[in-house]
Parts: sequence; structure tokens; C-alpha cells
Amino acid sequence: MGIFTFICHNENMNNQKSAQEKVVKAVAEAPAKLVDKSIELTGKATRIKPVTAVQKYLGGLGPGLITGAADDDPSGIATYSQAGARFGYQYLWLSLFSLPFMALVQEMCARIGMVTGRGLAGVLRTNYPRWILFICTILLFIANTVNIGADIGAMASSTQLLLPNAGFTALAVFFTILTLGLQIFVPYHKYAKYLKFLTMALFAYVIAFFMISHNWVDIIHNTFVPSINLNRDTLLLVVAILGTTISPYLFFWEASQEVEKSIDDGNATISARKVTNAESIKNMRKDVYTGMSWSNVAMFFIIGLAASTLHINGVTDITTTKEAAEALRPLAGNATYYLFTIGVVGVGLLAIPVLAGSASYAISEAMGWQGGLSSKLKNAYGFYGIIIIAVILGLIMNYFNADPIQVLIFAAILNGLIAPILIVLITLVSNNPKIMGTWKNGTVRNVLAWTVALLMGGVGVIAILSVLMPGLFG
Repeated sequence: MGIFTFICHNENMNNQKSAQEKVVKAVAEAPAKLVDKSIELTGKATRIKPVTAVQKYLGGLGPGLITGAADDDPSGIATYSQAGARFGYQYLWLSLFSLPFMALVQEMCARIGMVTGRGLAGVLRTNYPRWILFICTILLFIANTVNIGADIGAMASSTQLLLPNAGFTALAVFFTILTLGLQIFVPYHKYAKYLKFLTMALFAYVIAFFMISHNWVDIIHNTFVPSINLNRDTLLLVVAILGTTISPYLFFWEASQEVEKSIDDGNATISARKVTNAESIKNMRKDVYTGMSWSNVAMFFIIGLAASTLHINGVTDITTTKEAAEALRPLAGNATYYLFTIGVVGVGLLAIPVLAGSASYAISEAMGWQGGLSSKLKNAYGFYGIIIIAVILGLIMNYFNADPIQVLIFAAILNGLIAPILIVLITLVSNNPKIMGTWKNGTVRNVLAWTVALLMGGVGVIAILSVLMPGLFG
């Protein structure tokens, strides 16, 4: 009887666990099913023609370029603008310092996706305790939703600068529907072209930078000679900069996009996607290094632009992209003002799909659900349902009276908690010959990987201590 009771107890526990997973899946699938049903009732689905501008130039690049550019989302632009406005050129060195670490982590993620034929969460799920992955994916979803909300608000308020008569709510809803529509209804091979085109939005900041004068001696000095003020506000800003530069959502997106690219090339099964060679790895690294360099170059110019206009003229309190644009106009002229504003909207259209998509890839792979951007809506309700939930929650966030900087700091703290854990796991996977075969890390990559894990761990600790004990850093 004792053995029989034990077996029955185990069966009951398994049944309860299965029931809970079914409930989670049903909740996640509900929004996507609702959208699909609406399409069936109306019988209409809008087809959007792909944007083909600069296609030739971007033809050899892909996931790495998109990932790098998406890192400079409107929230990141606000953070970089605040750094330049408050401290001038002092933190330009961070754009150079963070580049090799950022590029290394993204290269490892891309390599994992190529060699295993799975997304990052799928690899972690099959090789490490699931509870670690679940905690990370939950925190990732929260952090991404916060960033999505901030980005939707920034895009809407920035558009109001160009269209003063447009209402904030109408614009926010418009951008929400637009980004969801692109992700759900546009085939992946076309959608990837749109995203690559939107990476060009960052040129707005490069052009705006060279339209004004600068103190080049100070710029060169602060680019190559690091300095930092040891007080709470400064440390939180540095945490926010590193948190928005080496972000967990980029890890999941990079690996999954390598998989999506392989599927788009006709490799439908995992075994087919596992095939790789030296040439494909070389091309991937070129793509990743280009994307991460482009991201940090844009970061450099945004900080420099704010320093050469706002800081020099005593405008040091910038909390949103809208405030930054409005402050730029009388100091740098209409052209700079328009370029800055258009850049915010363009990068936002790139970043929101990456934020929502990365959260959905992580949760779907952690739960073992099928789906990806190459999947049709009917075949991936759970995947698209998570995207819909994240973006809708982000939209709703704009109607709470939250301090924009506090929101960004909150997201940075969450990223600070997730990033070091994920970087450690990514490094372990990248060194596992059973998973990576001959494509595991070398010595130099391992040194850099463990260094960035310690760096991001320290950043996370500083962020938490700064909030829990405000007087600790003065």
C-alpha cells in the first residue's frame, strides 16, 4: 500500500504540474488567438511591401547589425543624452571600454545559435536547471516590458514635436499597432529587411554631431582616459549606461535570429541547422562586430552631441528624449532638432520588436513551445501571445505617473541582476565540447568572458546597494 500511495502521489504531482503549465500556455496564447480570430472574421490582412533602400549595402549583414542598432533604443538615447548633458565628455570612454565585452557576449550567443540550431533559452533549458532559466526569463520579461513602455512613450512624445496637433494617446496606440503588425503579419525574410533598414536611423546622430562645433582636445582626452565620480547619482548613471549597452534581451535575440536566418535559408530541422563551417563563423563574426561597433559609435555621438550643446550651455537636467530634443533646438538649430527627433522614432521602431521578440523567444523556448518570427500566427499562438502581452503592457505603463529616470534605473537594476547570471551560463555553454564541439571558446575569449561576468556582477551589486542604502556612496 505504501508503494501504491507513493506512486499515486507522484502521479497527482505530475498532473498538477501539467495543469499549471497548460494554464500558463492558455493565458499566453489567448491574445494571439484573439488576433487570429479577428482576421478570420474580417477576412482581411494587410500586406506591407518591403523597404528595399540600402539593401545592397546591408545585404551581407543581418542579425548582428540589427541587434547592435536595437541596443540604442529611445531609453538608451535618453540615458546617453543625460550622461552628456550632466557630465559633458567625461563618460565618452564608456563607448570604447564596453565595446569588446559587448561584442564578445553577442558573438558567443550567435555562435551558440549557429552550432546548436537552437535559441539561447532552448540550449540552457536542455543543459542546466530549469528554475534558473525561469527566474531569468521572468525578470527579462519585466525589464523588457518596462523598456518597451519607455520606448513607446518616447516615440509618441517625440512625434508630437514634429506633429504638435497629434494626441499622445493616438500616437502611442499607433506605434503599438504598427510594431505588433510588423512582427505578426510580415514574413520573416521581409521583416528582417525592414529591421536592417531601420538601423540607418542612427546616422541621424552622426550627422547632427558634425553639424555643430566641438572641443576636440577634450573629446579625445575623455575617450581614451577613463574617469569616474564616486557618488550615488554618477554610479547609477554608469550602471544605467552599462545596463543598456550589455543587455540580456540582446543575448536571447542574437542567438534566436541566427536560428531564424538558418530556417529562412531552408534548414527546417534542428539537425540541419547544426551544420556550420569556418566560413559561416567568419561571416557571423563580421556581422556581430559590425553591429556592436555601430551601436557604440552611435552611443559616442549621442553623448558627444549632448555634451557639446546642452552641457556647455548649462542644461544639465535631461530626463527624456523629448526634453533633450527641445533643449537642442535653440542651441543647435532646427536641423539638429529634427534629426534627433527622427532618430528616436526610427530606432524605436527597431527596438520595440527586438525587446518584445527577445522576451517571447526566451519564454517560449523555456516552456518548450514551438514558434518564432518565421512561424505563422496559427502555428505559434504562445510565441506571438507573449509579444502582444509585452507590448500592450508597455503601452499601459505610459498612463502611470512614473519618473522616467527611475523607470530606467529600475530596468537597469533588473538587467544588472540577470546579465551576470546569463553571461556565466553562456560562457559555460561556450566552453562545453559536448555542446559546441570544436567551436568552443579559446583562451582570450574566456578571459574576456569571465571579466565581463565579474564586471556586470559588480554593476548589479552597486545598483542594488545604491537603492537600498542611498547614503552609502554619498
